[in-house]
This record gives sequence, structure tokens and C-alpha cells, in this order.
Amino acid sequence: MSDKQNTEEFDEVLDQDQTETTSENNIEQEELSVEEQLREDLAKEKDKFLRLFAEFENFKRRTSKERMELFKTAGQEIMVSMLPVLDDFERALKEMAKSEDKEMFKGVELIRVKFRETLKNKGLEEVGAEAGDVFDADIHEAITQIPAPSKKLKGKIVDVVEKGFKLGDKIIRHPKVVVGN
Repeated sequence: MSDKQNTEEFDEVLDQDQTETTSENNIEQEELSVEEQLREDLAKEKDKFLRLFAEFENFKRRTSKERMELFKTAGQEIMVSMLPVLDDFERALKEMAKSEDKEMFKGVELIRVKFRETLKNKGLEEVGAEAGDVFDADIHEAITQIPAPSKKLKGKIVDVVEKGFKLGDKIIRHPKVVVGN
């Protein structure tokens, strides 16, 4: 054989070797790409899971907060409807104090105290407002203004017409006051 033929055969063997190597590399790349694809899919699924989990935690927190608010103010409508009864007790006691029947006064006073304590146990609190306090429009409701009896009462509460109440942190009835100007 001549050198030229040997060189050509050698080149053919080299070409064939390179083709086989390339095929093996392609197979490895396919395997890697399948592996990489699986890794990407796994990463996407993990991301979806984490987002869904975070969304669920936010939902739980939000609904829990809403439930707590609902429990705090669940009796608000009933409490508001009971306030006139409490006012009537106050007025009745004022009138009964003028009479001479002290036993009846004590009986009504006991009922009023029990009624008031029951409402207090359910979260009802009185909003403090007295004559001489500074008027605060966020808390008090001014029903009228009168000339101040003294300079000290200018811009302050002169009289409390109706007591105010709050349920938890929320004012359900503002105290109605007369303000001096």
C-alpha cells in the first residue's frame, strides 16, 4: 500500500471515530438536557408550591383577623338596642330618689347594677365625659353650644345630655354634650 492510501484509510478511521464521539456527545447532551429539563420542572414546581403556601398562610391570617373582629363586634347591634334601657334605668333612679320608698329604690338599683355589669362583661364600656372636660370632636358629639358660664368653660363641656359607650375599641354611641363658647 502506498502512503497515500494509508493516509486516506487513516483519515476515514479518524472521521468515523469523530462521528461516533459526536454521537456519544449528542446522547450525553440529550441526557443532560433531559436532566436539566427535570431540574427546571422541579424548580418551577417548588416555586409554585412556595407561592401557594404563602398565599394560604396570608388567607389564614386574614380570615383569623376577620373572625376576631366579628367576635368583638358580634353583639354590637344588641348592645346598641340595650342602651336606651340603661338610660331609662338612670332616669327612673333619679325620680325614685325623690320618693320616700327607699326599698323600691334599692331594688331597682340592684337590677340596674346587675344589668350594667352584664353588659360590661360583654365588653361594653362607658366613654368618660364630664362637665369641665375639654371637648374632643372625635369622641364627643356636640348637640348645642351655649355662652360659657365662666371663662374656664370656654371650649369645654358644660353639660352631658347622654352618656357615650364603646364596645371594645369602637365607640358605638358618642356622648352627647353641651359645649360652652
